[in-house]
Amino acid sequence: MKKLSVWMVLGLCFTLAGALQAQQIDAQFGISGIKAPSATSFDLNSTDHSPQSLGGGVYPGVAADVIIWHNLGLNGEISWKASQGLYQATYPYRPILYDFNAVYARKVSRVGFALMAGLGAESIRFYQDFSTCNSLGQCTNYVSSNHFLGHVGGALRLYVTHSVYVAPEAHYYFVHNNLEFTSAHATRFGVNVGYTFGR
Repeated sequence: MKKLSVWMVLGLCFTLAGALQAQQIDAQFGISGIKAPSATSFDLNSTDHSPQSLGGGVYPGVAADVIIWHNLGLNGEISWKASQGLYQATYPYRPILYDFNAVYARKVSRVGFALMAGLGAESIRFYQDFSTCNSLGQCTNYVSSNHFLGHVGGALRLYVTHSVYVAPEAHYYFVHNNLEFTSAHATRFGVNVGYTFGR
């Protein structure tokens, strides 16, 4: 699913590239980390969430945006925990966050920025010691728990060349019904290396 999402975002960008030659397309790859309330701040009387933090570990990610009209456009991004964590010190797991956004991106000389807001999902994969297969012969060694999320974010793009940029960024997630973790919100901070096609 992760690879399919990446190829879909990249495919969309390259498909639209010909039709939007006068416009702007940005593609980027980066690494980030997630900060979320820790298990030590968990309310023992609460039955809403588990005492487990979403934070910790390195999150690689890819993103792309297409500027369609003036400085407004569409954005898609996905990030995932690079290594498996231990859920409740027992079960291997990996969270994956993806979202689709409206984006406002602007470049002034060698500095640019992007502001975005949109919707997406958190997919938490819990790994097993065995694989299960469906009637089509597709096998997996995990089960997923998926949650709807809202997202806002921003990035400062510092252009090294006319097209290549380095972008520190920050994202805030509001995860609906995030019962597996201490909190329903998380903040992701990272840095990307990107390339701007077009204007």
